[in-house]
Amino acid sequence: MHHKIQAAGAHIVEHSWLARIARWVLKTPNVAMVLGRQIHLSGVKKEDFLKDRYWVEHELCHVQQYKDHGLAGFLSKYLIESCRRGYYNNKFEAEARRVGRENAGLAVHDSEKHKPEKT
Repeated sequence: MHHKIQAAGAHIVEHSWLARIARWVLKTPNVAMVLGRQIHLSGVKKEDFLKDRYWVEHELCHVQQYKDHGLAGFLSKYLIESCRRGYYNNKFEAEARRVGRENAGLAVHDSEKHKPEKT
């Protein structure tokens, strides 16, 4: 999985203070979070993170979202979406869960399948 991270132009930051704050806010034992092309880890070793294909694919989806929207654009859209819908229902998180499952070869829940928009 390390090769996919390199191919995406991303890199891992272990023992990140940013991820430590997210861990505290989310009240979870481990966190991976993306800021631009950096995957910040707290409470998990790089080797263990890389063994979890779903988790890596989920975070790589966020790397792509940053590329698509730009740093400021993505952060502002993500925060607005989280305020309106909450963390779990945030469309960027829903997309990352779906892409993570698809790319890891896991079943995609019906609620996470892409539904074409009506025009």
